[in-house]
Amino acid sequence: MDRRPGLSVRLKLTFSYAGFLLLAGTVLLGAFAVFLGDYRERAQDAGKVVIAPSGPELLREFAPLAAGAIVFLLVFGLAGGWLLAGRVLAPMSRITDATRAAARGSLSHRIELDGRQDEFRELADAFDAMLARLEAHVVEQQRFAANASHELRTPLAITQALLDVGRNDPNREDSELDERLRAVNARAIDLTEALLLLGRVDRQSFAREEVDLSLVAEEAVETLFPLAAKHGVAVDTVGDVTPVLGSHALLLQLTTNLVHNAIVHNVPDGTVRIGTSMDSVGAVLRIENTGDRLDPHVVATLTEPFQRGTERVRSDHVGAGLGLAIAKSITEAHEGTLSLGPRAEGGLCVTVRLPPLTRRAS
Repeated sequence: MDRRPGLSVRLKLTFSYAGFLLLAGTVLLGAFAVFLGDYRERAQDAGKVVIAPSGPELLREFAPLAAGAIVFLLVFGLAGGWLLAGRVLAPMSRITDATRAAARGSLSHRIELDGRQDEFRELADAFDAMLARLEAHVVEQQRFAANASHELRTPLAITQALLDVGRNDPNREDSELDERLRAVNARAIDLTEALLLLGRVDRQSFAREEVDLSLVAEEAVETLFPLAAKHGVAVDTVGDVTPVLGSHALLLQLTTNLVHNAIVHNVPDGTVRIGTSMDSVGAVLRIENTGDRLDPHVVATLTEPFQRGTERVRSDHVGAGLGLAIAKSITEAHEGTLSLGPRAEGGLCVTVRLPPLTRRAS
């Protein structure tokens, strides 16, 4: 933005300090002159002998002293104001330098102002927190782009290889090759749809309505019941009415992804427990499953796109590796939080917290 040149804040503060000091000094000198003149008049009325000079003589003798005092106050105010303004505004220079560094693309720079809490340090701390989030987001997006390229390249390369084999082999049987080709294409389509959903959630382009999380959980379990039966996993759902404000379709996608993840990444004859409740903070959706013991460092990365536990292998039901990433994006789009934690006995505990309906509606 082009702006016309103007006075710096430091210069404005300097003039303000000097002007206030000059005004205060002038008022003080004027009050002293009035007081002295009034005292002389009252003393003369009382018949007292006053050694002080008369009014004109007092003005002639007092005026040069007053003028000298005013000039001194002006110079002192300007010099002192300049030094004080520079000291007060010193943190702004560091904040400005950090802002310029961030504008040039350096998100690793931090202000880290020391000293006691005040407005400048609150601004600096907020700016540092923003830079940290931006840096983490950029790193995550870079990792996402690299992983996405790898994941998309694989099915496309397989498709091309299968097509080349089919074209060069006139005696092939179409059934087996066509089936494999359809499976690879289906995986590519699922991955593309997941990426599109992830992008739509990040833009928060959806309507909001009152939704009961307990009913959403039951709907998700009903949809995935055949998959749970195939894997031999028992699913238990409990919970009270849990109203929130959001998109029913996206909250159903969120719950379905989490339950699907809990079923697929489980042990034979394992269990999945789903609970919904309300607490002092808001609505809570908690999903726990049995399974292998997970490293906490691995669990911390599972919400990143295409990340999987070290013991997880690909199968027909593992998905595209975006389930938890989409769940996290949907949660954040609803102004909530999603946290993962390994269970001591094995498996994973996923907790989703969303704002209560009353707070969101206000």
